[in-house]
Amino acid sequence: MQVTQEDGGKLNAFAKEPRMVVMEAGEGMRGNRSLWIGGLLLVLALLAVASRIS
Repeated sequence: MQVTQEDGGKLNAFAKEPRMVVMEAGEGMRGNRSLWIGGLLLVLALLAVASRIS
């Protein structure tokens, strides 16, 4: 961690951040698609449960 000292004597600690990775267009679409499908299935299941209860 990088630590700096302010004028009033307080210490500030800054965490090390990982390097950013630049993705090309089209990378990671499989995970995005499965997330959409999973969300859709969850919403449909919640609607089915809600309609069955009422």
